Amino acid sequence: MCACFCLAKMIRCLRNSLVVWKLPARIWSLKKLHVFATKFRRCDASPKNNSFSNTGDDLDVIGVAFDAGMACVHVLFIRQGKVLGSRSYFPKVPGGTELSEVVETFVGQFYLQGSQMRTLPGEILLDFNLSDKTLLADSLSELAGRKINVQTKPRGDRARYLKLARTNAATALTSKLSQQSTVHQRLTALASVLKLPEVKRMECFDISHTMGEQTVASCVVFDANGPLRAEYRRYNITGITPGDDYAAMNQVLRRRYGKAIDDSKIPDVILIDGGKGQLAQAKNVFAELDVSWDKNHPLLLGVAKGADRKAGLETLFFEPEGEGFSLPPDSPALHVIQHIRDESHDHAIGGHRKKTGEGQKYQFPGNH
Repeated sequence: MCACFCLAKMIRCLRNSLVVWKLPARIWSLKKLHVFATKFRRCDASPKNNSFSNTGDDLDVIGVAFDAGMACVHVLFIRQGKVLGSRSYFPKVPGGTELSEVVETFVGQFYLQGSQMRTLPGEILLDFNLSDKTLLADSLSELAGRKINVQTKPRGDRARYLKLARTNAATALTSKLSQQSTVHQRLTALASVLKLPEVKRMECFDISHTMGEQTVASCVVFDANGPLRAEYRRYNITGITPGDDYAAMNQVLRRRYGKAIDDSKIPDVILIDGGKGQLAQAKNVFAELDVSWDKNHPLLLGVAKGADRKAGLETLFFEPEGEGFSLPPDSPALHVIQHIRDESHDHAIGGHRKKTGEGQKYQFPGNH
């Protein structure tokens, strides 16, 4: 059976057994993985075929790098001796957590978390000694219905694969740390421009539709490290006059903020793409909110596109009335505004395309 069907059946099986598995934020232990895989095998009595290749050089190679409190796990996907692709992941490293625990958690979630629909190769090479490599191999073998080898000390070509994965992990981590440093500088510059003590969290809204139909609003979130894609949201807008962007903005802001919000989730800046009119809607919504959290904390900032919609010519507004102001094209503060505005626009367009079935499938990858 295909990997997708296997994992879907596993989830249904566990739900039917009234067993709910929750992944802890710190660690999903290998023992739980083993029980998870074993329970699935008991529920699935159908014969296995060769959906999971175990011939030739079909393997995943997992390299690890760690620096400045951040980890990068880089995965090479090798099939029939050829590198078909690779991807870098940046799992969170809670304070006091050993790197080995982070790797164990990542490997377990990567292959056994249903939403990922991973195909299991015949062999997995790891750049780290796990506390119980045998238990992991047994768990994955139970799930696949055949033997899965887990190696940590390969030789020959496999050692070169592992070295490549390790090098790629280190390169990706260096790039990520550099990017975060740039984001920190830009947010510091933005805080200075807006006369705020600091900007730790920003949210930005945009509206997308075609000829007024199938309206979608997007909300994207930046924290001190940049885009926080796990918290991106799309909202289907209903019950408004087609093409009424003001009503759409009014609706999405009420849905987003007209409820209890954890203090850590209250943004320092809310960026409204659209200029004076949209900013006026935001001001009206916040004036009418009846909530327990401090609705006066977020700074509402409108941004209007410049002439010919050229980047660098944006006008910013604190209030719907009066003149706005512009920042120099080389301003770091302007660059972070452009970044989050473009992310919001792309996220809205992507949601609209999904809704209307136009274009190719639009995806936002994980935090990488």
